[in-house]
Amino acid sequence: MNRAVIVGSGSCIPPRPVTNDMLSRIMDVSDRWIRERCGVENRYYVEEGTSTLDLGAAASVEALKMSGLDKNDIDMIIFATMTPDYFFPGSGGLLQSKLGMKNVPSFDIRQQCAGFLYGMQLADAHIRSGLAENILLVGAETHTGFMPWTSDNYKYLYGETDTAPTAEEYAWNTRFRNLTVLFGDAGAAVVIQAGGGERGILDCILRTDGSDFDKIHVPGAGFRRRPYVDAGQIERGEHIPVMNGMSVFRNATLSMAGVAREILERNGLTIQDLSMVLMHQANRRINERVQKTLDIPESKMIHNIHKYGNTTAATIPLLWDECVRTGRIRPDDLVLMVAFGAGMHWGALLLKA
Repeated sequence: MNRAVIVGSGSCIPPRPVTNDMLSRIMDVSDRWIRERCGVENRYYVEEGTSTLDLGAAASVEALKMSGLDKNDIDMIIFATMTPDYFFPGSGGLLQSKLGMKNVPSFDIRQQCAGFLYGMQLADAHIRSGLAENILLVGAETHTGFMPWTSDNYKYLYGETDTAPTAEEYAWNTRFRNLTVLFGDAGAAVVIQAGGGERGILDCILRTDGSDFDKIHVPGAGFRRRPYVDAGQIERGEHIPVMNGMSVFRNATLSMAGVAREILERNGLTIQDLSMVLMHQANRRINERVQKTLDIPESKMIHNIHKYGNTTAATIPLLWDECVRTGRIRPDDLVLMVAFGAGMHWGALLLKA
């Protein structure tokens, strides 16, 4: 039986770095405050006009290049994002058009930080069933669209103007600081191919519990309202995500540690059998707690949240691409991927590189 094998990967990081000190110019935070809470030191923002689709397309070109496949060899697209260019249509079809691909089926999935793992299982299912042979899986986000700052605030953050935020703007920006400091923009992609050997996805466990959806969600701009968005929602900030940090921290640590143990046990493996663990980069403190719980050695863990922040659906493929290009993941290495995201969605995946 064929398995889904990653044969190429690519990334796209925007050119604009944003440090913690830069953020402190427009809201009440400091470098120490941010580092202590989440471990983020830097993140990258797109320029205005650059979209999630643009990041995903650029990453896809690099992934195709590494794979040695032509764009017309791809027979399915899966696009994971919570920040699509449009409310609808989704980004998958837009990517197909932008890259000039054949009219292949395109899936748009919305499992937020767990989106890449859900996309991997979807790709594996299509390959095992014979419905697809070469799949392009993309995770990309432009979180700057969620930021509550004005254009002048951005210019002051970048040092392009001397016009500081007003007292009201500063207070407004500070209201959302527990979330805005976490996120950065990025795109990453993998090309997945049917393979008949020992390489590829060995097992995957996915879980969902919608009862805690309100612990991290966007309270406004949805179709339970009529109209789905209006000026009042914008004025109240209901188009910006809200999060119960303590609840998310607790759920994430317990869920990721639990599902990692489950997938290892049912495959007769231990942490010692693994070459690398790729964990979703939402908060360095969450990952350190899971790492300690599972007793994962530093040599088997890689973090990049300090460089990029939380890039949601892009985090795990971005880690994968970094590891492959630097030689930290080599052919036949056994890799565990683990993620937790809003929804709540979480999961673990085992594969042989």
